Amino acid sequence: GFVSGMGAATADGMYGCIAGLGLSAIADLMVAQSRWLMLIGGLFLCYLGVTTFRQKPAVEKSTVNLSPQGLSPQGAFKSYVSVLFLTLTNPLTIFSFLGIFSGLGLGQAEQNTQEAISLVLGVFLGSALWWLTLSTGVHYISRWFDMGKLVWLNRGSGVVISAFGAIALWRFWHLRGI
Repeated sequence: GFVSGMGAATADGMYGCIAGLGLSAIADLMVAQSRWLMLIGGLFLCYLGVTTFRQKPAVEKSTVNLSPQGLSPQGAFKSYVSVLFLTLTNPLTIFSFLGIFSGLGLGQAEQNTQEAISLVLGVFLGSALWWLTLSTGVHYISRWFDMGKLVWLNRGSGVVISAFGAIALWRFWHLRGI
């Protein structure tokens, strides 16, 4: 969970960097292409939802093992990259960062580099701390879930993820004239 969360934190840091360093050309390009990002993100969410729905829970309960042997490099990389991609293509993430930073007056040309670096570091560390807290909390409550509950949790999560993908695709279809 934490490795996946670091993918999201990396994407958040990248958006913070775009906004914090005043890279308005990149931000404008992303807004201009938000419709296509919505399509890609929607398709990916539908794929992820179906995969999650069909996935069988692990037979053995996993334990927290922070050593490199606790998670295969391929599994860690796949988890990291999939969440990084999902977060980068999520239009809500893009618009949230643009709205927050422009509302706060951040990313302006007169902002100095030290302020921008502090902003980017703060965004990344805040997101990483959130994912550490979330994954640790899930670890501690996971002992209350048996195999049957985990199957239904996967199915419910798959339906919710697919629904978000369907909403993104619906919005893509209805915004085609924009």
